Amino acid sequence: MADSVAVRRPPLPKPSAIRAGDVFVVVLVNAFVIVGMWVRHGGMADLTTPGTISTAAGQLTALLGTYLALVQLVLMARSPWLDQAFGIPRLAIWHRWVGFACLWLLVAHAVFTTIGYALVDGISITDEIGALLTQYPFVLMATVGLALLVLVGITSMRIALRRVSYETWYYLHLYAYLGIALGFAHQLVVGTDFIDDPIATVYWIGLYAATAALLVVFRFGPPVRLAFRHRMQVARVVTEAPGVVSIYVTGRDLDRLPVRAGQFFLWRFLAGDGWWRPHPFSVSAAPNGKWLRLTVKDRGDDTRWIQDITSGTRVLAEGPYGAFTAALRTRRRVLLIAGGIGITPLRALIDEMAPPRGWLTLIYRARRWEDVVFRDEIDELMKARGWTVHYVIGRRDRREVAREPLDAAHLRRLVPDVAKRDVFVSGPDSMIDAVRAALRELDVPARHIHSERFSLL
Repeated sequence: MADSVAVRRPPLPKPSAIRAGDVFVVVLVNAFVIVGMWVRHGGMADLTTPGTISTAAGQLTALLGTYLALVQLVLMARSPWLDQAFGIPRLAIWHRWVGFACLWLLVAHAVFTTIGYALVDGISITDEIGALLTQYPFVLMATVGLALLVLVGITSMRIALRRVSYETWYYLHLYAYLGIALGFAHQLVVGTDFIDDPIATVYWIGLYAATAALLVVFRFGPPVRLAFRHRMQVARVVTEAPGVVSIYVTGRDLDRLPVRAGQFFLWRFLAGDGWWRPHPFSVSAAPNGKWLRLTVKDRGDDTRWIQDITSGTRVLAEGPYGAFTAALRTRRRVLLIAGGIGITPLRALIDEMAPPRGWLTLIYRARRWEDVVFRDEIDELMKARGWTVHYVIGRRDRREVAREPLDAAHLRRLVPDVAKRDVFVSGPDSMIDAVRAALRELDVPARHIHSERFSLL
């Protein structure tokens, strides 16, 4: 079994005081301020005709849509405060829905403004579109920016995500930054807040500057700092199961890296043509100050070439991220439930939690015995420490397991005192949803059910 004795672990982070309601209040207050400034400098003074009403609607949707675009960037700026409070996967879900709201508002802005201007000018919609694109400064640039955001939105829909590879989606997603930048030039020159209200001008510039600062400090700065400080590289690659490899990463001063079991990094391996695309992989062993281990399954996408990474390959890491750590634990007894490659963060948590004998149970769900990863390590650890492991093997449509292998009845049979435990769940989204529903049926309070999703990262 790999040596996973921890040394110089950073202390467990204290639970963040930030709550989802706090974030919502801050976002809502700023939205009211933005609308209030629009009213203050005369936004409602001329709502007398269909044309001016439509134009006003265009102005409001533009302001709110632009504001939500900045909120999107802040949500994914890798702020340690937000990450500690909610976890990057949860922030990614918020980012997704705020993005769709932003897109609809900006599209509405284009429609309302064009109709309003056409009514006021007394010309057709097509003539008005031509005039806007050719006679108004930066409108053509803003239109290109909106088209880029629409493209990002379409490729982020679930039906598109099933058809578009991760590499293509990630590449297209980067155009959102360009789209927002192009829109800013249009807002700066044409936007009524910038033309008519110096206070609103300062406020908006402050919002853009604060967003840019968060991105530089938390999203772009840390990877550069980690690269120079730790100089990570691949030490060795070990095959764990068919299509599954563990990559051991070494570097300088890894004992000073503030990573906890259950957290993940965004990894870039400087080899091949996929070096620039980050991938979220959890550490699959408790940090020990000597090496970090991540375990990767070939899913048929950009993870395939990672299977062939060789020793000596330079590594760039961004993180650590995630709130899926032992800091969430508030009860003495613990249940860990893994599905497939979702065992990786739980394998690390097994090392770090170390409750008394008999107080930790692991349920490991896999389709085939060949798909079970770390079986020797797990069996040795569980036996040595007096803990319990249940392997639930088989497909749903076969007799080896029930129709829903991890339903409430099965969980109760395996762990009769489940309602008195903290439960950590890791695996595919569908499995997490099914397990959470079963746990609620078994009266496990939601605050004692912990999971983290990576499908939107």
